[in-house]
Amino acid sequence: MSYYIGIDLGATRTKFGLLNDEFKLLRYAEFNTPEFPGKKLLIQALEKQILHLREKIKFKPKAIGIGVPGLVNPEKGLVYYLVNIPGWENVYLKRRLENSLGVPVFIDNDVNVMALAELYFGRAKGKKNVLCITLGTGVGGGLILEGKLYRGTSFSAGEVGHIPLNEEGPSCNCGGKACLERYVGNRYIVEETIEKLKKGWSSPILSDLIKNDFSQLNPEILSMALKKGDPLAEAIWQNVGRRIGIVLAGVVNLLNPEMVIIGGGVAGAGEFLFKAIRQTVKERAMRIPAEKVKIVPAKLKNDAGIIGAGILAREMLKGGKR
Repeated sequence: MSYYIGIDLGATRTKFGLLNDEFKLLRYAEFNTPEFPGKKLLIQALEKQILHLREKIKFKPKAIGIGVPGLVNPEKGLVYYLVNIPGWENVYLKRRLENSLGVPVFIDNDVNVMALAELYFGRAKGKKNVLCITLGTGVGGGLILEGKLYRGTSFSAGEVGHIPLNEEGPSCNCGGKACLERYVGNRYIVEETIEKLKKGWSSPILSDLIKNDFSQLNPEILSMALKKGDPLAEAIWQNVGRRIGIVLAGVVNLLNPEMVIIGGGVAGAGEFLFKAIRQTVKERAMRIPAEKVKIVPAKLKNDAGIIGAGILAREMLKGGKR
């Protein structure tokens, strides 16, 4: 039996999984990423947690796969930068971890590895042309074209979150303006909600949940309020769905995918959000591609990044180029 470690490095949480060669999750661990500010501390935290998992199985895993939320060069193991984690520029993460751990390490964009997981075991299995996106701290995307992961000329394909929603708008961490992520990322959803609360929008359920303490507000609380029928929560999630749908309408026209798979914490708003996205795509995209595309929640949910990172490790170790 062979074992792999899959790591889903996120701006909010970093998750680790020990996987067997059938990609069953045997052990799990996580930490809050902001607790380790700066490149040095975060890399040390990665190394410490990997060593802790290794101690539990008493021998080395065959390889380690890591999905990171930014632009990378998988061939060189180079992280160009992480949009929502400061201090990461031109980091040879693969080389650093291989030198300290003595195990082959492979890296890729976090939504690319999520797409691999959905391609092998999720809703993309058996499909040829699929867009996978994650909605969380940021908005990421991964493309499966003709049954294979498509990374693009400089390994940066699929960045749906950085498609501009408007001609002008707020600056984004990526350096652009009016990016989709700048409107529907976790922090910006919360900011918009607080702004409306301060303007006196009716929100009895949400107000009761947070007890007028804005620091308690997050997308999970907002989803809870939505499910209880809070009018402000409904308005916010309707806006989020419409904005995502506008961008997806352009992607559907461009790529004509058979499926769009959506995961991440924000997708926890459920069918209300998906209905708004689907309706907007239907209204804004060309009729034929809009009729063909299915917009569905990710099957593997929170484990997709870990499982996909394990798949990446195995395939790259074999010399594959999924």
